[in-house]
Amino acid sequence: MGETLKDVLDAVARGVFPDPDGRTTIVPQASHRDAGVLAFTAHAVVFTDEDPDWVRRTLAGVASDALSAPMNPRFLAALMDRTGRSNETIDLLAVASPVQGDPPLTLTEIDDPAHHRVARAHRHRDDVRVWAADGGVLILGRGVAGRLEAAVEVTEAARHRGLGRALASSARYLSGGEPVWAQLAPGNARSVRAFQAAGFTPVGGEALLLAPQKP
Repeated sequence: MGETLKDVLDAVARGVFPDPDGRTTIVPQASHRDAGVLAFTAHAVVFTDEDPDWVRRTLAGVASDALSAPMNPRFLAALMDRTGRSNETIDLLAVASPVQGDPPLTLTEIDDPAHHRVARAHRHRDDVRVWAADGGVLILGRGVAGRLEAAVEVTEAARHRGLGRALASSARYLSGGEPVWAQLAPGNARSVRAFQAAGFTPVGGEALLLAPQKP
């Protein structure tokens, strides 16, 4: 049996990365919902159920450095055209180890499907749970290959007080003893700084290709 996407992610969470050999690994999707590309140091992982030969031919035809081809907009567009999927952004991917004990915040678990971040989480993740603090929310759910993913939201009035960092840190306490992942828009410097301060380590980049939404 070949390497799976979950194998790759589990290894990265332990600090074991694909060899920096300039190659691209192609693995099947872990579910219909999630396809895409992971970029690590001098190694990429394309997770798709499309023909691997087509993937390699298309990568070879991209007019860019071979190391950059899997994240090149032309390759991503070709993959989206072939699969009917879409992409919102290329994220910075970060991961943190679990922490025992109580979170550094007083949190109340809620069920608020009307909250825009909660509604988004339900579109992209399973087993979603949400906690509220004064001025912010923390969301945990299972995303790509079943990994546990965290997202936070802080109201404008509550910014610049360390709440984002405390919410991100709380995810590590609420993870049930497993690593926690975060997908961070590189341009959202506040979020990147908050998660790094909470102990999340940047490990690569991710372009997630989304399946069409059912009407």
